[in-house]
Amino acid sequence: MISELANKVFNQAITDYHQFDEIDHPVENPYTKDSLEHLFYAKNWIDTAQWHMEDVVRNPDIEPSEGLYWKRRIDAQNQLRTDMVEYIDSYFLHKYQHIQPSADATVNTESPAWALDRLSILALKIYHMQEEVNRPTADEAHKIQCQLKLDVLLAQRTDLSNSINELLTDIEAGKKYMKVYKQMKMYNDPTLNPVLYNKNS
Repeated sequence: MISELANKVFNQAITDYHQFDEIDHPVENPYTKDSLEHLFYAKNWIDTAQWHMEDVVRNPDIEPSEGLYWKRRIDAQNQLRTDMVEYIDSYFLHKYQHIQPSADATVNTESPAWALDRLSILALKIYHMQEEVNRPTADEAHKIQCQLKLDVLLAQRTDLSNSINELLTDIEAGKKYMKVYKQMKMYNDPTLNPVLYNKNS
């Protein structure tokens, strides 16, 4: 099933990233470019790098100029994340292009790739919460609280994985159909962000 594959590849990407734990370490995607695994690996690597950018920018002692630098990098990384989600949705649109939806088929609240995006972020939450459970310098109360949170995250992953599999099964059966909307982000567009276009007027 797709979710099992995604979880496996997401975990692999997270583990590979933390061998170096460097935001700018070059990606060495182990999968062939035309494979779904390649997309999943690239997607999660983007998310993992952004996760650590978010850690850096929250340093209370960060210099304002450095904070702005990281904020702009996070914006750019978030655009990469969105582009990759849309690319994964294109994969599924192509895969299911010959499926004829039934007359009473419905559209889902989110596309398969955006659901998989949540699964990728969830994999990161699980990894880092497990780190807190195992952190040698943490006291027992902290570890217990983190274990409780980890249990919830693991249950959430099971539920989300099942929901994604059910969605794709329904699409294959014609019970649901894909309807993908491009993310029309406005803040990076100099023609749509008033701060940017008023600056040039």
